[in-house]
Amino acid sequence: MTSNITGLAIYEGLATSLDTLTSQAFGAGKKQLVGLHVQRMIALSLLMTIPIGAIWIFSPWILAPIIPQKDVAYLAGDFLRFFLIGAPGYGVFEAIKRFTQAQGDFVAPLITALICAPLNLFWNWLLVFRLELGFRGAGIAYSITLLSQPVVFLAYIYFFAADALQCWPGLDVKRATENWGPMIRLAIPGVLMVLSEWIAFDILTLSTSYLGEDFLAAQSVLMTVAVMMYHIPFPISIAGSTRFGNLIGLSDLDSARIAFNTYYTIFLGIGVFDIVLLTSLRHVIARVFTDEESVRLIIIEVLPIVAAAQLFDAMCALSNGLTRGLGRQRIAGWTNLGVYYLFGVPLSLLLTFGPPRMDLVGLWIGPLIGLGMTSSILCVYMKYADWDKAVEEARGREE
Repeated sequence: MTSNITGLAIYEGLATSLDTLTSQAFGAGKKQLVGLHVQRMIALSLLMTIPIGAIWIFSPWILAPIIPQKDVAYLAGDFLRFFLIGAPGYGVFEAIKRFTQAQGDFVAPLITALICAPLNLFWNWLLVFRLELGFRGAGIAYSITLLSQPVVFLAYIYFFAADALQCWPGLDVKRATENWGPMIRLAIPGVLMVLSEWIAFDILTLSTSYLGEDFLAAQSVLMTVAVMMYHIPFPISIAGSTRFGNLIGLSDLDSARIAFNTYYTIFLGIGVFDIVLLTSLRHVIARVFTDEESVRLIIIEVLPIVAAAQLFDAMCALSNGLTRGLGRQRIAGWTNLGVYYLFGVPLSLLLTFGPPRMDLVGLWIGPLIGLGMTSSILCVYMKYADWDKAVEEARGREE
């Protein structure tokens, strides 16, 4: 959790600015500008590794006052120090995968994942179990995987997707280290958008530990199911964001409006499918994940609420993606932050631990209503936003 919040979420949030910059540049026909934006993001990500690294290096002393078990704090810190070796690889990969995505090629990141995931298993087996390096081995294994991702990705482009190099201007250190203003103005709310959601769900998961072991076990299953289901709309939202940004860069607002309406119809269908699937299979899911009858009963009771939340989570994934394509991360970032922490999380804690004492049911009602509010607000905003102004901003970023 510490590595996610203080590192990976920051890299991912920064890279969301490229969902705007690269897709709009490609749509506008400024193809080599795509590669320049990626170079700037790589430089920014490497620069951000300095404060991230400082936190991770001193993490044992930072975590010790927070975590009651001192040995756990030092083990976590040990892991983070070795994980730091590969952290820049994560930031670089998040940047360079936008290079092909802006051109409509989503195969390269997929091939990279298919190659690196089995290698990650091998390195973990070798270092953690075979060589018995424990937490240090896990950190080293993860670092090797993260560093190998950019290498595999670039090798795939060079040998199998050379057409993508039409957007590469060559390494230009001077231009890559100047005119960061537009990128940073989009990157900061992007970080806010990612962090606000990640931290909110971490707070809810940590809160479950106060309900007892059965509820904590059930929450682990429910979060696993929710994350698995989220991976249905999420990649489609990335494709939608890229295509929408291409159309904004192309100044083709008529096609952009058609795409907008089409995407929301598709994602509504995905959300309804999730509800039907999870609700109808809740007994099967409970049996697959646990043999404990008490845990099964909790899962069966709460899963319909989790299923309903997936509808709005799918709509949020799309809304966040389209705001990035339009260059309106700021609106999405503040909406996410406000709804999650002024309404969603407090409501969850109130229903869980307050007078209603709804336990895990109450804990998931907060995200359900919060995601519904967020998706509704962003959908209405996108519907009535000034798209012509977004086109003008896209044209002016590199004039």
